[in-house]
Amino acid sequence: MPAPDVAALLAELERSEPEAAEPARVAVEWLTGGEALETISQLDVCEFLWYTLPVKVTGDRQVIARALGRLLRLGGMHRYAALCDSPATTEILQAYARDGEEAGTAAYQAALEATGVLPPDVPELAWSSIMGPEELGAHVACAAALELAIMSGDPVGREALTRRWLTSPRPELGGDCWLHRVHGERLNRWVLGRGNARRELAQPFEVRLHAPIPMPAEPHLEPLWWLLGMAVEGVKLTEKFNVSRAMVTESVDRFGWDAMTAGSVRGEADVPTLTTLREIAVQDLRALRRTGRKLVLTSAGRGLVGRPDNLWAAATSTLLLPAKGEHDFEISVREAALMLLADGAALPYEELRDRILEVVNGEGWRSAAGSKVAPLDLSAPLGELQRRLDALDLRTGCSWREPWQLTTVGRAAALSALRTQALRPRQYAGMG
Repeated sequence: MPAPDVAALLAELERSEPEAAEPARVAVEWLTGGEALETISQLDVCEFLWYTLPVKVTGDRQVIARALGRLLRLGGMHRYAALCDSPATTEILQAYARDGEEAGTAAYQAALEATGVLPPDVPELAWSSIMGPEELGAHVACAAALELAIMSGDPVGREALTRRWLTSPRPELGGDCWLHRVHGERLNRWVLGRGNARRELAQPFEVRLHAPIPMPAEPHLEPLWWLLGMAVEGVKLTEKFNVSRAMVTESVDRFGWDAMTAGSVRGEADVPTLTTLREIAVQDLRALRRTGRKLVLTSAGRGLVGRPDNLWAAATSTLLLPAKGEHDFEISVREAALMLLADGAALPYEELRDRILEVVNGEGWRSAAGSKVAPLDLSAPLGELQRRLDALDLRTGCSWREPWQLTTVGRAAALSALRTQALRPRQYAGMG
C-alpha cells in the first residue's frame, strides 16, 4: 500500500470538509516537520497532541486536534486518528486551559507513561530531557520498537525490550549499538565543555572513559566497608545521634584521619572525615538509615554489600555528587581536581588550587561579588573533595599538610567518578 501523501490528503479534506483543511495543515506541519507522514510514530502523535499543541500552537486546540484526526483517517492511520479524538486528549487540553501549563504537563506525562511506548530509564542509560541527535535517534528507535511490541502482543516488558534495543548491534548503525552511540555523544559533549583550559584538560579523557572503569582487585573503600559492616548489627548513637566516642577513636586509629582537636578525641564532631563517611553512606548511597538511636543497613545497603561491583560504581560517583548547598561551580572545581590528580601526580595544595583556578576562570565562573577579577574561593569545594577522598581511603595521606596524591585505587576511583559525570543525562534547570 503506498504511503499517504500529505498534499493529496489535504486536497481531499479541502473538498470534503473545507473548514478542517487549514487546521489540519497547521497540525501536520508541526507533527511531521516536513517529513513524510509514514515516518511518524505513536510517541510523535502523543507528544504533539499533549504537549506541542497546547504549549506552542495558537488557535482552537480542540479544533486542530479533531482536524488532524480527520486527515489521519483519510490516510488510513486510524489508530493515530483515534488519539486525536480520545477522552485523554480532551482532558489534557482542558487541563492546560483550565489549570495552566504545569498541571497540563503533569497530565501529559502521566498519559504518555500509560501508553507503554515511552522508553523507560534502564540501568545502562537514564534518558536526558535535552537530547543530542544520537540520543534522540535512540529514543525514537526504542519508542518505535515498544509500539511494535504492543501491537504484535509481544509479552516482553518495557525495560527488557529497551535494554535489548539499546545494547544489540544494529545493522543500520554499521554493527554498532545505540548505547555506544549515546555514550560517545555524551562523552564528546562533556569534553568540549566551556573554555579552552577545560577542554585541553578533558580531551585525553574522552578515550580513557569510553569503557567502564573496573573495580580494583585489591582491597578498596575500606572505611566504607567497615561502616557498613558495623551497621549489620546496628551502629549505636549518642543522645545527639552521633556515633560513639569509642567508634570515633577506632576510626582515627584505623585510617589515620586528622582530628580537629589536639590530644584525645571527644566525639564525632572532632573528626569531620568520619561525618563525611556517614553522610556518603546515608545521604548519597542511602545504604544506612537511622532508626531510634541506631544506624542500620537499608535494603539498598544490603543490595550494595551483596554486589561489590555496584558498591564500587555507586561510591566512586559520590566524589562528584553535590553536598548540601553546592551547585555547578563546586562540582566544576572537584571535577578539575580529579582530572589533574588522575595520573598519580603529587600536587601541593597551592599548585592544585592555582591550576584549578585557571580552568574555572576559563569557564567563566565569577566570584561571589560578581567580579571576574576577584579571585574565586576554592577552599570549600576542595575541602569537601578532600574529606570525601579521605573518607573512602583514596589519598596517599590524610593530612591537609601533605601534597594531594591519589592511591592506585584512588586513580581508578577518579576515572570512575569522571565517567559517571560525563555520561550523566542532561536535564533542564530544576529537574533531577
